[in-house]
Amino acid sequence: MRIFITGATGFIGSAVLPELLKAGHQVIGMTRSDEGAQALVAAGAEVHSGTLEDLESIRSGAAKADAVIHTAFDHDFSKFVENCEKDRRVIGALGSALKGSDRPLLITSGTGMGGGKHGQPATEDVFDTSHPNPRIASELAGIELLDAGVNVSVMRLPQVHNTVKQGLISPLVEIAREKGVSAYVGEGRNRLPAGHLNDVAQLYRLAIENKEPGARYNAVGEEGVEARAIAEALARGLKLPAVSVSPERAVEHFGWMGMFVGMDMPASSAQTRAKLGWHPNGPKLIADLDAMRYL
Repeated sequence: MRIFITGATGFIGSAVLPELLKAGHQVIGMTRSDEGAQALVAAGAEVHSGTLEDLESIRSGAAKADAVIHTAFDHDFSKFVENCEKDRRVIGALGSALKGSDRPLLITSGTGMGGGKHGQPATEDVFDTSHPNPRIASELAGIELLDAGVNVSVMRLPQVHNTVKQGLISPLVEIAREKGVSAYVGEGRNRLPAGHLNDVAQLYRLAIENKEPGARYNAVGEEGVEARAIAEALARGLKLPAVSVSPERAVEHFGWMGMFVGMDMPASSAQTRAKLGWHPNGPKLIADLDAMRYL
């Protein structure tokens, strides 16, 4: 297939791109910079110039493809609500270019949308429409397109990691440096799901090849890694003490991260593995944190 990727030079997209090429697909990568264009050419992809703010560039990129993978997202968390609404508009624009065809669109969300209750892992067959996370806008946009006949499926991401980045854990490194301690909330028993970048990239390929309308996939290699274990790994790497912070002081200590760090968010990928024959085997999260260069 000829596949259009938004965010093709980003953390996720730059791993999905070679996975697709290796499987024999052609890739059209969207980028907003000359540097990004050079990287795409070097990787063997066709370049499409565009931005998330320019919806016409989004539509034109999707229009010339057999399938679309949407990985781009504006990660300025000081404008998180606005950026979630931007993502809703981008998904709408992508879908408008695919209406009237069976060409698949794979969008990106988070495992938290799977609504695990009372400590149970989030699952693919659940969509918590009352979830307070503004990122819910992405999946709601996908449902609107699905109802309009567009072939939409959803990739739900955990903390995607390698030895360079680890999702929401990466900002904790800078917070620990600033505060002089690596902290967790309370007893630190709350959990985060995780998936290695290479495993996640493979799953994007399997999902777009599957072309199943309405499917949801959890890109989870580990159902839940305890926050205390994460904080202790960061403490080892940064040569700082690991300490507990009370829930009442979480926002004071972590800033905008305070709303996330105490949440228990395990997630399962059992349905995804059974449906697509996906077998994640990359390094575990703590192993990558221990192997990371902190200097």
